[in-house]
Amino acid sequence: MFKKLSVALLASAFALAACAADRQDAATGSATDPSAGQVVSAALKKLAPGVQIDQITASPLPGFYQVIASGQLVYVSADGKYMLNGDVVDLAARENLSERAWAGFRKAELAKVPASQRIVFAPPHPKYTVTVFSDVNCGYCRMFHSHIKQFNDEGIAVEYLAWPREGVTDTAGAPTDTYKEMVSVWCAADRKAAFTAAKQGKAPKPAECANPVKDEFDLGVKLGVTGTPMVLGPDGMVLGGYVTPDKLLKMLEKGS
Repeated sequence: MFKKLSVALLASAFALAACAADRQDAATGSATDPSAGQVVSAALKKLAPGVQIDQITASPLPGFYQVIASGQLVYVSADGKYMLNGDVVDLAARENLSERAWAGFRKAELAKVPASQRIVFAPPHPKYTVTVFSDVNCGYCRMFHSHIKQFNDEGIAVEYLAWPREGVTDTAGAPTDTYKEMVSVWCAADRKAAFTAAKQGKAPKPAECANPVKDEFDLGVKLGVTGTPMVLGPDGMVLGGYVTPDKLLKMLEKGS
């Protein structure tokens, strides 16, 4: 689900992600050398004019900056001439530094989502909490939610965020069916019941209200979500797509 992209396809991926999220161009984050950060930003915008640059920071690679942009993590030289697309691994520590950087970024961004905008299934005193980007209609999402009681019994709280796989709008600019259905779920009087019913194939009663579905879809794009379900641990690390309660518990215990 999370395949490496070739440099030849990267510009297209940037542009598509930015278009799908329907966001305005803006640069945030920081760099050790502001002037170098500006060079890096300008180089990427020349490659892909619609790119959304979310973070530019110093990288473990001498002479390169780490950039998170439109759901991608890449490394760009300080002079803006070269770009590397791939994982940086610390061989001595045997640690994937790119995955760790992504995790930190995801954790910080997810912390900004209010609890009121999530659909939460939790035991009284959870040992662990995971965030799951989910679509009400995808098969593996439904399989995951069918185990929600077992997740809770294992002490795992599941906090759902909306990520309609069809996107927010279709090619004609009209709201997609999945988006409308997820809005109805988030606007239901009992969101948990409506969410579970939708996972069982029962369409929710149409409803509209101020809701976070589009914002959460945009956030997913920003965090590199390309499919559902996407399960994220408390530290922002990706724990997988569909995982069973016993396997998820083992992963959480290993990471604790």
